[in-house]
Amino acid sequence: MNKELESLVKLLDDPDEQVSKNVEERLLSYGNGIIEYLESAWEQSFDALVQQRIENLVHKIQFNDVKNDLTLWYTGGAFDILDGMIIINRYQYPDMDPQKIVYQIEEIKREVWLQILYSMSPVEKIKLFNHVFYNVYGFAGNTGNHQDPNNSYISQVLESKKGNQISLAVIYSIIAQKLDIPVYGVNLPQHFILAYVDESLNESPTEEVLFYINAFNKGFIFGKKDVDSFLKQLNLPLEDQYYQACSNTDIIRRVLRNLTSSYQKSGNEDKVAEVSELLKIVEDQGPAL
Repeated sequence: MNKELESLVKLLDDPDEQVSKNVEERLLSYGNGIIEYLESAWEQSFDALVQQRIENLVHKIQFNDVKNDLTLWYTGGAFDILDGMIIINRYQYPDMDPQKIVYQIEEIKREVWLQILYSMSPVEKIKLFNHVFYNVYGFAGNTGNHQDPNNSYISQVLESKKGNQISLAVIYSIIAQKLDIPVYGVNLPQHFILAYVDESLNESPTEEVLFYINAFNKGFIFGKKDVDSFLKQLNLPLEDQYYQACSNTDIIRRVLRNLTSSYQKSGNEDKVAEVSELLKIVEDQGPAL
């Protein structure tokens, strides 16, 4: 295979556009198994055009992997929101180690677990959780640079401890659920909050919510009347969807929409187009928000 790859790479600088297109298609057909070879070829080349075309090829291969994995996640039921967030993260950070993200989340979970008591009330549990999440680990909303795309990438939020409303809420809920604390995302317009759900009640979905949490504002606890007021300010109807836990797919859609907005504001049209492709994958069979 290496001889064919070597021959194909040599043709990357062919002035005939059809030849270079055919070469690219052939190389793309190999998939991510040739990325290491292409990176080695890039290092050995002194031709700026060849290097540029190799970089584009590697990106296309990695992007195709992200699209395929997101499709599998979505069609497989979208059961694990952390898996979905890691797939989106790989779009911008293809070489990051997903296990590092898992370890960072487990570390925070362990810190809460060491201090939490089974006898605590729901509010007491959340106050303890907030202390660890915001005071011990220093998570906070990125109010200074809210449009930074890194606010939507979980690896960067875990590193910087700064994120937007949805990324902070997702990390918060993932850790809480690992501790059997029933906290889930609620997809409010222009905002994203969390709901503490009493899973022992057999009431309507809205009545199951004990209280709401604002992960962007240091875990501030509030009630249904505050959600009512917020919706009235926006002249929106008080519909159940604005009070209930949303699906993992809803969350990923919103993360991708935030990314699209961030890249639009920075004028990065290539990334806008690619993120729109990812968004289409999770919108094809699902209702728009």
